Amino acid sequence: MRPNRLRVLLAEGKTAVNGWLHIPSSWSAEVMAHAGWDSVTIDLQHGLTDYETAVTMLQAIATTDTVPLARSTWNDPAQIMRLLDAGAYGIICPMINTRAEAEAFVGACRYPPMGYRSLGPTRARVYAGADYAQHANETLLTLAMIETQEALNNLSEILATPGLDGIFVGPGDLGLSLTGQMGMDMSDPTLAAALAQIAEVTRANGRIAGIWVPTAARGQQMQQLGYQFITVSADSRLLNAATQEIIQEMKSQ
Repeated sequence: MRPNRLRVLLAEGKTAVNGWLHIPSSWSAEVMAHAGWDSVTIDLQHGLTDYETAVTMLQAIATTDTVPLARSTWNDPAQIMRLLDAGAYGIICPMINTRAEAEAFVGACRYPPMGYRSLGPTRARVYAGADYAQHANETLLTLAMIETQEALNNLSEILATPGLDGIFVGPGDLGLSLTGQMGMDMSDPTLAAALAQIAEVTRANGRIAGIWVPTAARGQQMQQLGYQFITVSADSRLLNAATQEIIQEMKSQ
């Protein structure tokens, strides 16, 4: 089976930089994958992509060594299994609040006896190799999103879930849950304290600590806290920022 370079990188204690794909296009996915990210994640929850388009995006990403991941729309076993069958090398699952929810998520990603994933890796065996089914359980990554006060309260129990590789913080929803405020002010004292706590507890449990950040500078701050899987911005946000910069420069004369 094709190795999961992301898993190897994280096991070595290095920081992985992950790209985020909101745009439903195989071309933009291919461009992002060629940019040098360690991995890229197709976002089916808040991105504009459906399953069929996600398959074409996975095919485009496969033209590079960048590791393909996907964020499911919810803790939906049927969709999670289809994304894995399509060749995603890991799943980020939103709104995991309890160990029971984490167990259901992990179970959908693992073949028996570790889980209840159905056998039928249609495209995955083409992308990964004919021995995919024999090695998928130890190769694919499972990251549960921590986004609420309830999840924070249950963090240690969630991290104790067998087969769970780590967590991924959604700072927007977590900040909303903790403070009642919209936006993503990661300098807010309440949110900042929670982010530090999550990183400390996750690393103490030997799990991967991941997070989304809006800028590279914020990502470096999170790296100092112990986060080692860091997603910076998203393709649509990067496109918008670059476009605005060019327009402002052209109109400044």
